[in-house]
Amino acid sequence: MTQPAATPPPGCPAHAGAAPLYGPRFQTDPAQLYRELRAAHGPVAPVELAGGVPAWLVIGYRELQQVTGQPQLFGRDSSRWHAWATLPADWPLKPMMAPVPSMLYTEGEEHVRRSSAVTDALAGIDPYELRKHSEEIADRLIDGFAGRGEADLVAEYAHLMPLLVLCRVLGLDEERAAELVDAVLTMLDGGAGAQASAQRLLELMLEVVRAKAEHPGGDVASRMLAHPAGLDHDEIMRDLRVLLISGHQPSSYWISNALRLMLTDERFSASLAGGRRSISQALNEVLWEDTPVQIFAGRWAVRDTQLGGQRIAEGDMLLLGFAGANADPSVRQPDGRPAEGNRAHMSYSYGEHGCPFPAQEAAEVIATTAIEVLLDRLPDLRLAVAEHALVWRPSAWVRGLVALPVSFTPGH
Repeated sequence: MTQPAATPPPGCPAHAGAAPLYGPRFQTDPAQLYRELRAAHGPVAPVELAGGVPAWLVIGYRELQQVTGQPQLFGRDSSRWHAWATLPADWPLKPMMAPVPSMLYTEGEEHVRRSSAVTDALAGIDPYELRKHSEEIADRLIDGFAGRGEADLVAEYAHLMPLLVLCRVLGLDEERAAELVDAVLTMLDGGAGAQASAQRLLELMLEVVRAKAEHPGGDVASRMLAHPAGLDHDEIMRDLRVLLISGHQPSSYWISNALRLMLTDERFSASLAGGRRSISQALNEVLWEDTPVQIFAGRWAVRDTQLGGQRIAEGDMLLLGFAGANADPSVRQPDGRPAEGNRAHMSYSYGEHGCPFPAQEAAEVIATTAIEVLLDRLPDLRLAVAEHALVWRPSAWVRGLVALPVSFTPGH
C-alpha cells in the first residue's frame, strides 16, 4: 500500500528531485545509485524514503566519520527530527527511528550507562563456546537439507543459523526462532505489518527478561539483569531487541551475501578454492563490496551546520550510508578495490554508537563458522537459478536476498 507523501518541513533537503531509497532500481543496483549521487551532489546527497519523506544520505567516508564522531553536532536522539508532526501515524519506517528509550537513542551519560551494561554482558561470551554452538547449529541445519540435493540457503540456513546461535547467547527460546525471524524481517522491510512486528518483538523480549529474573543463567540477558548499571526490565527489554536485530540481520546477510559471491563471482570463488585467501579475508571483502547493512537511520542535526558542501538545518535527518562510504574512491585503490586486509570499512559504524567490539567478534565467529561448515559439508554447491533471477529484499536498510536457491550432490 502506497503511503501518503509527507510534507517536507522548512529547512529539509529539497524534496523535488531527491533520489528515492525504494523501488526496483534501488533494490537491484544501489551501488550505481550511490555513484550517481556522488557525481551529482558529492559526499552528502538529498534522498527520500518511502512516502516521500526527505533526508540526507551521507556517502562520503570522511563525512560519515564526522557525523558519527561528533555527537555535539549530530545527535542520536530522534525526537529532534522536525518531520514527526507531518508523518502519517502508520508510516511503515517509523519503528526504525521513533524516539524510544533504548540504547540506540540515548546520549551522554545515559548512553554510557546503557551501553556499558550491554558491552560488559557481551564481553562475557566465551568465544570457544560460541564457536562450538555455531558448529553444532550449522551441522543441525545442514542435516535438514543435505539429503535433498537442493536448498534455499537464505530461509533454511543464513536466516536461521545466526538466530539460533543468538537465542543461546541472549537467553531466548529456540522454539520461537521462526516467529522471531518473521517479526524481524517484517519490521525491517517496512511493510504494512512493521509496527505490529516491532511491538511483538518487545513483548517477546519482556518474556525473556521476566523469566531470567526468576531463573538467571549464563546468558547476556541474565548478565544485564545483574549489571551494576541497574537497568530495569523495560530498559533491558528494549536493549535486547536492539541486540537481537543488530546481531541477526548483519550476520544473516553477511553469510548469504558471501555465499552469493562465491556462487556468482569467479574471481571471488577461485581465490577461496585456490587457498589464496581465508574465509575471514573473504568475509572482510564482502563488508567492503556488499555490506549487509547498507544504510542506517540515523543522526539528527543538533543545530544548523555545513557538511560535505551541503547546508544541514537543525532537526534534519542524516542517514548513514555505510555501503556508499565503503565505495568512496578516496579509500579505494586506483583499480577501485579495497587494499587486501584493510578492515577500516564503515560496516560497523564509528564513534560512541558504533558496534561494540565484543559484538563484532561474535558476528565474525558466527559468519566464519557458517561458511566453513557449509563448504566442508557441501563442497559442490551450485546456484540453481540464473543470477539475474535472484531477488533482493525491499528494504532501505539491509542488502540481502529474498532467497538463494542452490543444488548439490546429496550427502549426509
